[in-house]
Formats: sequence, structure tokens, C-alpha cells
Amino acid sequence: MSDRPTHVVALAGGCLAALLLLVWLAARGGRTDGASPAPAAPTAMPAAARPSAPDGRPAETTPARAPLGAHLRLEQTRDARPHEAVLTFTSLDAYRRFLARAAELGLTVLGKMDALLAVRVRYDSLAGLQSDLAANAADYADVSANSFINIPPVPAKEDRPAQALVPVGNGSLAVMGATGDRSTWGRGVTIAVLDSGVAPDATFDGGRVRYLDIGLGTTPGQGSEDGHGTAVAALAAGSAPDAPGVAPAAGLLSIRVTDGSGQSDIFTVAQAIVAAVDAGAQVINVSLGGYETNGTLANAIAYAGQRGAVVVASAGNDQAAQLTWPAADPQVVSVGAVDALEQQVSFSNSGPQLKLTAPGYTVQTAWLNGQRVYLDGTSASAPLAAGAIAALMSTNPGTNAAQAAQLLEQYASDGGAPGYDADYGYGVVNLGWAMNRNNPVYVDTAISSHYFDSANGQMEFVVQNRSGEGISGMVLNVETNGVTTAYPLPLVGPGASYVVTQAVDLNQLKANGSIVYRTQLANPVGTSDQVPANNQRTSVLSPPGK
Repeated sequence: MSDRPTHVVALAGGCLAALLLLVWLAARGGRTDGASPAPAAPTAMPAAARPSAPDGRPAETTPARAPLGAHLRLEQTRDARPHEAVLTFTSLDAYRRFLARAAELGLTVLGKMDALLAVRVRYDSLAGLQSDLAANAADYADVSANSFINIPPVPAKEDRPAQALVPVGNGSLAVMGATGDRSTWGRGVTIAVLDSGVAPDATFDGGRVRYLDIGLGTTPGQGSEDGHGTAVAALAAGSAPDAPGVAPAAGLLSIRVTDGSGQSDIFTVAQAIVAAVDAGAQVINVSLGGYETNGTLANAIAYAGQRGAVVVASAGNDQAAQLTWPAADPQVVSVGAVDALEQQVSFSNSGPQLKLTAPGYTVQTAWLNGQRVYLDGTSASAPLAAGAIAALMSTNPGTNAAQAAQLLEQYASDGGAPGYDADYGYGVVNLGWAMNRNNPVYVDTAISSHYFDSANGQMEFVVQNRSGEGISGMVLNVETNGVTTAYPLPLVGPGASYVVTQAVDLNQLKANGSIVYRTQLANPVGTSDQVPANNQRTSVLSPPGK
């Protein structure tokens, strides 16, 4: 088995000349500060011991459109295709008029998307585009550079406590409760993989991979990153025991979006999303991301949603307190990474738009030339969630992709702070629970997380009832540095959580260097728990700042 590759593939932004922006905004009478309202963050649950239920989830919010030209600010100098711009128009007539006069403006049309009224152009001089913006400002809906997809600069890191991470290996399906007979999971569903291309492999049996060429060919190269698409596809829908996917009966649509240097750009990704939808894909995986976006990419994501498809994207691997795009778009199913113990992996980005988390630390999967490798990153987490959506669709006839994604959010294993939080989103994908949500005899009680609430100086131990019925008579035993306290729990309804709190002596914590917490959940006599392994959990609390 080869060394595990770590893939941090990202979308970086760029900007055109400041004069271009100023000409356009002046012609439209627009503002030049580039301010853009941020999406509202979901509200966290209070810290005191209390029951909670998944039907109290925070509402989704869609941010207002940024002022035109907000992504062209001169101070945001990022990598982009040189001498290229992406233009979106306000109407079909405006789009056609531009195409008719583009050559006279000294612009070469490199690509166009009729569905989005979007054009990719190359220019030798900005003079023609500047004059057109001034003369026809009302025709333009969005103007941006054509930003690269590559490894981005790392933003400021969050201060996260160190923790011992546990490799997932070939156990990603077990972590998500995707056990038992999966032979029909994903049947009738097509998952599009927008990546470096998918290589032939035994894990894609039965001719399940279709290929769509949008101008970059279909065959992966042999570079260090070119197996990325194969790895991603296998995690979503592989069937081999040594490269298993969540939905092994799903169809795969491979669309290569990277060039010979391993780079892509915003226009190409948007074009591929539209092409995937038009080719019948219901789930679209984008294990790429970056810290800039534009109107064309947002419109492509909306195009998918309006036609019943969902875009699933990786949150990013920069240990940042913000998601990369397209994951940051509220329409996208954004996915962060956890290890085998469902702990947030240190590199996984956090943010108020995060929806789910899934295994993403040392995950076994396929690569080029029949190889098997270990993959680190939210690039692995996203296709596992994409496969889970396909699995739910196939086992619940009549359920569309958006509904399946919502089920994953509603029946996720709570992680981190109780309830929704920016590190785990709604929680860790739990297919076992989602698929048994209507089974009244299914029982799974769990210690979902240990969380240190630094603001109130207390530990929070989250017990989650993932059963089809309410459970009464549970006892949570909490051992703190060798001293055990028993906490009887009240009736916890199906799908509900209960939080036990315990004060932390910060002086003792500093003096000792750490506090070890071991919890054991005792079920009522006669209860047959389907997943007894999650009835115990251990954590080590270090002093804040260490």
C-alpha cells in the first residue's frame, strides 16, 4: 500500500484591474466597498443540562447578493487565469448582444454557458471590456477573474486543543453505521464526480462509470494528484472490499475538471455542475474548494438545486474558521472531517455553513493503476456523504436528493458542542440511524460527545437517543480522575439528546496538567442496544491554550 497522500485541493480567487471595477461600478452607480453580508450563524443550544430534539434545527439562510464587483477588489490579489474574465449577463438578449460584439471589443470567447448566460473570455488589453462595461453596464450581472483551483494560501488558524487522532483505515463505513447488505444501495442514482477523472478499477464493477468530456478529456494523468478523482469516486460508490464505497450500486459520472497541471478554475467547475445536471446526475461531488467565489458558480449551484440535484463539497483542509467555496454556499451540502472516534480532525475547516462531518483521516480507498492508498482530508469526507445521500434515495423510493440530505442532517450523530455547531455542523453522518428512523424496535443509545464549555467552565456530556422509541431509566456514569458519579437520566425521546454537565476546577486542571473523563452509559435491564460500542467514551481535557 502506498504512502497516504494528503490532498488539499482548493479554489483561489483573483481580480481584474481596479480600473475595470471602478468603470463598471461608476456606470451603475454602485458602491465600491465590496461589502457582503455574511450568512447568519445557527444558534447553539444553551449550556445547562437539558433535553433537546432534532426538530429544533436552525433555519437555513441565504446571504444577500454581494454588490457587483465585490470579488474584484484590488487588495485581494490571488491566482487566476491570466488575461481571463468570467462575465454573467442580466438577460438572454444582453448575453446574445455581447457575444455578437465580443470580437470587436478585442475579446476571445473561450467558453460559454447558455443556461447561466455566462461567458469566459480572454483579453490582451482591458480597454475593450472597460469601454463595454461603461456603455452597457446594465447588461452585466457579474464580472470576475477566472480563479484557479489549486492549493490556497493558509488563512489564520483557529486555536484548537491537541488531541490524539485515530486512523479510519478501511472502517469508514462502520463509523457511519453503513453496515449489513449494501448491494443495492445507490441503485438508480447517478453520482457525478467533478475531479481529476476516474481511472478504471475493479471497485467500479459492471460498467457503472460514464464519462463526460467538457474539453479537458476524460482520462486522468499520471501526476501526483491525478488519482484524486479515482479515490473520491471509490469512496462514494466503490464495491471492492479493499476500496469500499457507501453506495456500490450507484452509477458514476466522471467529469474531469483539472488540466495537465492539476489546476482548474471557477468557470470550468460551474460548467461541469451544469453539464452533470443535464446528464442526469442527482448528486454532484466537488472535493475542491477555495476562498473566492463568483456569481457564475453560485448560479450553477442554484441551477442544480432547481432541477432536483444536490452539490456536496469538502469544507477545506486549512484548520480555518471559514469554509472554502463551493462548500460555503448555503445551497451546498458541506462536509468536514472526523477520525475513527468521530473527533473533528485538526485540519478540517469550521464555519456557520457547515452541514455534516464524515470520516476523513487516513481513509483507505482506490488510486491509479489499481493501487490502494490512505487519503487524508475533507476530500474523502464529501464523497462518503454523497454516497450516503444516494443510499438513502435508493432505499426510500420517492425521496429526492435534497430530502435525503436533510434526513442525514436530522439523524446525524451529535458531535462537539450540544446541538448544531460550526465544527461538526448537524453532526457525523449516521446511516444506521437514518435508515432505521421509522423502526420502532431499533434501539441505539449513545454517548455522543464530551465537550468543554470554556465560557462556563464545565464539561458537557451529551447522551443521544438514536432509537425508534423513548428510553427511560438510563444512567450515565462519569469517572473524573478515578472518582465516579452516577447521573440518572429522565425519559429521553426518540431522536432527542440530554446533556449532563460537570463543573471543571480550572486551578486543579492547571496544577495537574490534564483531567481524564471516562463515561459509561447503562441502559435499562432488558434493553438490546444495536450499537453498544458507543455507550462509552474517554477524553482528556488539557488546560486552555495547550
